[in-house]
Amino acid sequence: MQRKIEYVVFDMDGLLIDTERVYTEVTNDILGRYGKTMTWDIKAGLMGKLRLESTTYLLSCFPGIDITVDQYLAESEAKLDARWPTVQLLPGVQKLIQHLAKHQVPIIVATASSRRNFLRKSENLKHLFDHFQGNIVCADDVAGKTTGKPDPYIFLHAAGVLGKAVGTTELCTEAEAVERSKGLVFEDAIYGVQAGKRAGMSVVWVPDENLLKVANASTHTPDETIMSIEHFKPEEWGLPPYDAE
Repeated sequence: MQRKIEYVVFDMDGLLIDTERVYTEVTNDILGRYGKTMTWDIKAGLMGKLRLESTTYLLSCFPGIDITVDQYLAESEAKLDARWPTVQLLPGVQKLIQHLAKHQVPIIVATASSRRNFLRKSENLKHLFDHFQGNIVCADDVAGKTTGKPDPYIFLHAAGVLGKAVGTTELCTEAEAVERSKGLVFEDAIYGVQAGKRAGMSVVWVPDENLLKVANASTHTPDETIMSIEHFKPEEWGLPPYDAE
């Protein structure tokens, strides 16, 4: 069956930009003082969550270490801020975003990052993020309305920003369901995949190979799994094909 996508929603960290590697380095730098290391099965439970929730979960995996959530947040923020200017785009991202923008396909970012952190991460990547024309939904924009992914709210809100009548709750009308089905979500996190499917949208999962090794079976499975955005074929989703090279 030919799928017809009319708008695309992108996660950011670990999907568009290589920030998950930085998060892992900083986390293990801090945990290393206590002889601890964050493994990928732990990291899988953090990805896509809001910052406070992810930190609380992380430290719960290491009971007895002498650092509070607030102390960890303060130290990690300082270390991360020093690294954000070096963050690079992941393979295939520039090509896909430029292509969709060229063909006037509505696109938007929906990230669990705060607006503050988005601005720091994207400061040297304006050549990519300018294509979104300000359509960037951050954690601040949905604060108090969601507990973070796998709750689908952020993706529904993002579609609403694009002018799509999709509603704001998992339960929806038939007309809202039709509009949701026209959306495609790109995600690297398991919770993000679940959120996209719960939002009634199609989902392309682009996991780190280490995440793929620890992923458990889920009731919400992606519609397509690729190991890099380089491998995405727009025409298979009813989107304009890439120009012949």
